[in-house]
Amino acid sequence: MAGRALHTHPLNRAVLAAGLGFFVDAFDLFLFNVYRIPSLLELGFTGEGLQLQGERLLAYQMLGMMVGGIISGVIGDRRGRVSVLFGSIVLYSLANLANAFVHDVDHYAVVRFLAGVGLAGELGAGITLVGESMTAERRGLGTILVATMGAAGAVCAGLAGDLLPWRWAFATAGAAGLLLLLFRLTSMETDMFRSGRDGGRPRGSLSHLFADRRRAVRYLACIAMGVPIWFSVGLVITLSPEIAHEHGVQAWKLTTAFILFQLGITFGDLGTGLLSQALRTRRRVILAGMVLAILATLWFFGSMHSGVGSSVSCFAMGLGCGYLSVFATTTAELFGTNLRVLATATVTNFMRGSVTLLIPLHLWIEQRYGADTSTSLLLTGAGVWALALWSAWALPETFGRDLDFVE
Repeated sequence: MAGRALHTHPLNRAVLAAGLGFFVDAFDLFLFNVYRIPSLLELGFTGEGLQLQGERLLAYQMLGMMVGGIISGVIGDRRGRVSVLFGSIVLYSLANLANAFVHDVDHYAVVRFLAGVGLAGELGAGITLVGESMTAERRGLGTILVATMGAAGAVCAGLAGDLLPWRWAFATAGAAGLLLLLFRLTSMETDMFRSGRDGGRPRGSLSHLFADRRRAVRYLACIAMGVPIWFSVGLVITLSPEIAHEHGVQAWKLTTAFILFQLGITFGDLGTGLLSQALRTRRRVILAGMVLAILATLWFFGSMHSGVGSSVSCFAMGLGCGYLSVFATTTAELFGTNLRVLATATVTNFMRGSVTLLIPLHLWIEQRYGADTSTSLLLTGAGVWALALWSAWALPETFGRDLDFVE
């Protein structure tokens, strides 16, 4: 490829820019999970209304991420990866600043939707930027750092829950995002994107993404492979206070469960990424992470009566779900330059946005069969994990693949 040489060292400008962006992205994204209960209590909701409104607001945020994934993917493949990073930072920062001033649930829903649209572009564009800027043998190290910095941002969101009132936390998140704009990205566009701009193939086209049956199946399998990560954090961890209440546990703290889960993901991102590099495989490492996460989820529900056991299981669940970094890298490696941001951004956001489908599914199981929250989540999780395991098994190995190709 003509132009500047590809990076071999993971500590380069592209990695730092994408990693810092994903740090703030994850911090902003998970603030609602942490502040769901205190913010809605202040707005006057209690009891069943507290859970229903919380799930409604989460659904709005995830819907925004799915819409934003499409928008950012199209822009990223047509106008460049860096343009998405800039636009997403501006939108989610302003939305979170506005979130600090909401006084009713309808305005709350609007700003969570807008924040979701903005947050959608960061991971897909960042992973693509890093992947196209580094050599095939070393790009995994760069994406490890990006994902690990994102997981650290989520941990900080959990810590903020014990340190800041919810309005101050959202204001801080918005301000931190705007500070990122001081990090100049204009000269960082990848040569791979520039050299392929006149290739004659459709860029950032949803219709082209689904025009080939095998490509469409590959795309849907990537989404299914990532859904369990958000089933775990978006439903199991987020609803852990309700689960604890069903088991008669009164001293359960959502912030503790969330921090332990995100610490697990942080170490999992780092560990699975390094293991993938050492073993020269992405697929097998993803499958191993999935098995660990499944066992940890079963442990979580089985040990809820045990304070120590249930807490450790939150960490273990996150550790298994730490295949996120390898999953995101694999997705970017599976698609050509003309569809790479669209595929990576929509896959990572549709798997996040799957919560909008999983919430009504587990509620339907509760109503249809008279099940409690724990049982409905276990049944929902069984389907989610089965589809994810099949998808990871069916997708091809991508380690060391040359990314300079088009679809």
